[in-house]
Amino acid sequence: MPFTCPKCDRELTSESQRHYCARVSLDDLFKGKPDELLLLFDKLLAEVADWPDVLVGTTPNCITFVHRQTFFVIRPMQKVLDLKFYSATQLTEPPVLKSTATAGRFENHIRLSHTSELRPQLFNWIRGSYELL
Repeated sequence: MPFTCPKCDRELTSESQRHYCARVSLDDLFKGKPDELLLLFDKLLAEVADWPDVLVGTTPNCITFVHRQTFFVIRPMQKVLDLKFYSATQLTEPPVLKSTATAGRFENHIRLSHTSELRPQLFNWIRGSYELL
């Protein structure tokens, strides 16, 4: 059962979970960013937030998706969304920009700027990250 931090209202997996404790709204994260990035985020959120036991939180720099552990992070930048997720094997094919070994798995980064860049493979990778952690 999720725990809600009384100071920042962020949903956490447990009362003892460490987190950045600050109230941050999605509007703040997307302030001054192209409308297309918010639309892109909404499409990602609509897919991932419905998976069982997913908690969505905001920090001053990103949106986190947690299922037992953080499995997906979206960081709004000036003109792109930086997506971070994990995999059991290294991903080298585009659109993966970087795949780095860390703690027995690989941390992968993709940057998207338009909804037309969304592909089923991306959602498969994110789902794999959800199931891995």
